Amino acid sequence: MAKTIDLELTRAEVEVIELEARLRVVPMNDTQLSDALKAALAAKKERLAKLRTQHAAAGKPHRGAKDGDGAEPLPLHATRRPPLKRSVPQRPKAKSAK
Repeated sequence: MAKTIDLELTRAEVEVIELEARLRVVPMNDTQLSDALKAALAAKKERLAKLRTQHAAAGKPHRGAKDGDGAEPLPLHATRRPPLKRSVPQRPKAKSAK
């Protein structure tokens, strides 16, 4: 089973990591910034938890799978193309020096 990449989930994880890193370098006397970053981090973590549960629960059948209601063929851009055939130019035979 191939893993799918959910870009929204990945972006949310990156935002949480960035906020955690930013919170580590807050100046000690800047409590207002620290409190704001902590609130934002809590909200981002909550959103990330929701996205993770949605992503885990999204056990949908793949588009190519037949589920009994007349599976549609995959669009052309979703199928694998055969590799391009490339011809390798041949060097001309070297003339022997007599």
